[in-house]
Formats: sequence, structure tokens, C-alpha cells
Amino acid sequence: MDRTVIAYVIYLLVSIALTIWVARTLSRNGRIFLADVLKGNESLAEAVNHLLVVGFYLVNLGFVALYLSGDGTIEDTRQIFETLSTKLGVVLLVLGVMHLGNVWVLNRIRRRGALEREQVPPVAPQDWVRA
Repeated sequence: MDRTVIAYVIYLLVSIALTIWVARTLSRNGRIFLADVLKGNESLAEAVNHLLVVGFYLVNLGFVALYLSGDGTIEDTRQIFETLSTKLGVVLLVLGVMHLGNVWVLNRIRRRGALEREQVPPVAPQDWVRA
């Protein structure tokens, strides 16, 4: 078998496995965070969590597929490792950026919800004050 094909197979297996692992980890641990962001609405948190995971898979697996093509043929075993380290390093960076982006957006939503809760008076007004 051609060394380039071997590198492609290894790249796909490792990239897909990493994407699945990161998505499951984010989904499992993000559920609690989403419930807090969405003020305890568990069913909405579960739905948003599922949509985020689907989007995560689509973006990352799409990137893995687009980044599959190589610059040339791989001549020796050393080039297999060099190509894989470059490709997998970029995939890991993209996974990290996607994760940080998700956390940043959710944290902004959470902060906005906290500010809205602080603006509501704890006790309803009981009388009008005339100026």
C-alpha cells in the first residue's frame, strides 16, 4: 500500500476519534453549564447541547475532510510522521479554537442573563412617589 494512503488512513482515524472524544466531553460537561445559562430549563439545555454537538461535528469533520489532501507523495516513514504531526496539530488547534469559541459565547449569554436578573427589583413596588 502507498505510504500516502497509510498516512491518510491514520490521519482520518485519529482525527475522527479526537473529534468524537472532544464532542462527548463537551456535551457531558456542558450540560450543567447550559442549564445554568438557561436558568434551569433542563429540556432547553438538552436541546441546545444537542444542537451544539451536531454543529461541532459538522464543522470539525468538514475541516478534517477538507484538510485531508496532501501537498505531495510521501516517500518514507519519516515523512509519514511529519505529515501526520502537522495535520493532527492543525486539527487539534481547530478543536481548541472551537471549544474556546463555544465557551466564550455561552459565558457572554450567561453574563447577560445575570445582568438581567440583577435589574429586576427583588420586591415589587408598593406605591408611587410624586416629585
